[in-house]
Amino acid sequence: MSKSKGLIIIPAFNEENNIGTIIKEIQNCRINFDVLIIDDGSTDATAEVARSHDVPVVSLPFNLGIGGAVQTGFKFALRNGYNYAIQVDADGQHNPSEIEKLFEPLKEGEFDVVIGSRYLDKNDYQTTFFRRVGAVIFMGLNFLTTGQKIKDNTSGFRCYNRRTIEFLSKTYPDDYPEVEAIAVLGKNGFRIKEIPVRMRSRHSGSSSITNLKSIYYMIKVSLAILINVFRSKEMK
Repeated sequence: MSKSKGLIIIPAFNEENNIGTIIKEIQNCRINFDVLIIDDGSTDATAEVARSHDVPVVSLPFNLGIGGAVQTGFKFALRNGYNYAIQVDADGQHNPSEIEKLFEPLKEGEFDVVIGSRYLDKNDYQTTFFRRVGAVIFMGLNFLTTGQKIKDNTSGFRCYNRRTIEFLSKTYPDDYPEVEAIAVLGKNGFRIKEIPVRMRSRHSGSSSITNLKSIYYMIKVSLAILINVFRSKEMK
């Protein structure tokens, strides 16, 4: 693998129909970042398809969930001396042409984390009612923790600097990590910026997040954030 300043981390679970497309899009953008696929215990040909496009794959022995997969990528980035990590979904919803836009604020050194947001600008991206409700709830709860109004707390399109990589390689929520990670980072003084990006529909297949799972997700993550808030108050 050639050494570059950044590593694009793509966690993937049973994405054999999408992984090749997103890799090709990244390669066509000629971005000066290396690519790493974290195969999160897939039962299909995700790893084989990824390797056929000449990118390295870390295959986990069983499904750890998005948190464990992304943290594996952080540990790889840290161990191999990368200064930046860019998290990109395997399903094609994140447009690789916007990676440089995501990276730009980090490059200036004013921020530690940059989040690509669906909700800062009006666009034609369609989401479910429960996800819209969840976005409002998470924005309010994380405001209690960070003092900052992050509109798209569930976005998995993110860029991190070396300091954040080091921190998250040791401390990263296991289950539904995106929202909780913002709370943890904000509470620990990391500088977070949100910029508008255009999200796309999945290249192929459908999301595994049903309405019932969305409700469970909102309750579980909300409780986790509230616990963090109360713990921080008790420690003061």
